[in-house]
Amino acid sequence: MIDAKSMLPESIKTPRMILRRWVKADRDAFAKMNQDPDVMEFFPGLLTREESDAMVDRVEKHFDDHGFGFWAVELPGIVPFAGLIGLGHPRYETHFTPCVEIGWRMAKPYWGFGYATEGAFASLHFAFESLRLPEVVSMTAVSNMKSRNVMEKIGMITNPQEDFDHPLVPMDSPVCRHVLYRIHNPAMRDGLSG
Repeated sequence: MIDAKSMLPESIKTPRMILRRWVKADRDAFAKMNQDPDVMEFFPGLLTREESDAMVDRVEKHFDDHGFGFWAVELPGIVPFAGLIGLGHPRYETHFTPCVEIGWRMAKPYWGFGYATEGAFASLHFAFESLRLPEVVSMTAVSNMKSRNVMEKIGMITNPQEDFDHPLVPMDSPVCRHVLYRIHNPAMRDGLSG
């Protein structure tokens, strides 16, 4: 078994961004982002400052426990914190868990520039090349076409038979029903994993 914690890069750089561990200063910007109704449209509700900080605490614990997680997104020369992109283990059980999911949440001023797609490709590369994961999943509310488009751009596919009611979302919420996307490690699928 690979010890992911010993392999965790200090940061992951792409042509336009740095995916890095969180710093204290990120918390204010993240809390503000989690109060934006447009950013949180496909979540059950806005997050209080306490809920936002608790999420960062969970992200940091995931890094400490597993050696990877949801990185803070820095856009050099533009903004020190623009959102989060990365990998994690869902904290609920359903038909596709245990698994590793890929996800993103970007502040609204940085929508429409391809940042989520760029960071997601970098996260997938880390998942498949460094962690040697056989598969990565992603999920979102069925109606969240922006995130679904990113999932499809990075090569993920969905099967409508795997749509599910998210166990952490109230059943009467319009975002309870979720779609599941999957992508397999091409090296392992092609029998090149050694």
